[in-house]
Amino acid sequence: MDQRTEISDFLRSRRARVHPQDAGVPDDGRVRRVPGLRRDEVARLANMSVEYYTRLEQGRAGNPSPEVLDALAEALRLDHSEREHLKDLAGRRAPRRRGPLAAQRVRPGLLLTLQSLESVPAFIIGRRTDVLAVNRLAKAVMTDFDALPAKRRNLARWYLLDPEARERVVDWETVARDSVAVLRFDAGRHPDDRQLADLVGELTLGCPEFSGWWNDHQVLRRTHGRKAYRHPVAGEIEFAYESLEFPDDPDQTLCVYNVEPDSPSAQALRLLDSWTAPAAPHTGR
Repeated sequence: MDQRTEISDFLRSRRARVHPQDAGVPDDGRVRRVPGLRRDEVARLANMSVEYYTRLEQGRAGNPSPEVLDALAEALRLDHSEREHLKDLAGRRAPRRRGPLAAQRVRPGLLLTLQSLESVPAFIIGRRTDVLAVNRLAKAVMTDFDALPAKRRNLARWYLLDPEARERVVDWETVARDSVAVLRFDAGRHPDDRQLADLVGELTLGCPEFSGWWNDHQVLRRTHGRKAYRHPVAGEIEFAYESLEFPDDPDQTLCVYNVEPDSPSAQALRLLDSWTAPAAPHTGR
């Protein structure tokens, strides 16, 4: 990605989103030709000159200080994910290593942790939402990622390109749009990731909705929330999910899908667990 273009598009999209009244900007009688805040209004709210903000929005401001980025985030009313993304685009995080990224591997201890989660769906995802490891119930709820070719073991790709996902995922549009926002966040962290660029190209060609969502510049860091799936045997199951990053590798995330105890979803998950349980070994005499 061209970082100058990315930070320019991101700031302009966030500026257009803020209603002047919400930001406490009084009506000065001037006709607004574009939605949202003007550049001079953002500059005034962030306590900086219009010239400097213009250079920031054009990607010509060098390395803005953390204080400048914090002031800009307040002026544009950015959420936590957007603030982190702005720092990524402005180059205020640790220096990035150039060249191809090393293939990700899951530590044996994390695999044991995943395997111990037998009663709920759980999986580990890496950069660009690659599915690195998945347990039995997650395969049953979504799809058997282990059976797919390595290139296709990707959560965003499954949501956006697999027709089965559109049938299985309740509120598919919201989940699919969020997955694009997660990819946008990863792109800010790893602008030189060739595999991510290839994935974006594939999604652009294969999913009619993708380009519009990608160009919205929405960003999302995986944390927690709710998702629901329709299973052909167990029916609809609503999950409360938690996403846990590992301190020694923030590019790997353990995702756990929980259900409310004694709820219809818990009953459906028990049915699914029973239906997919491996057969007990035959012990002949």
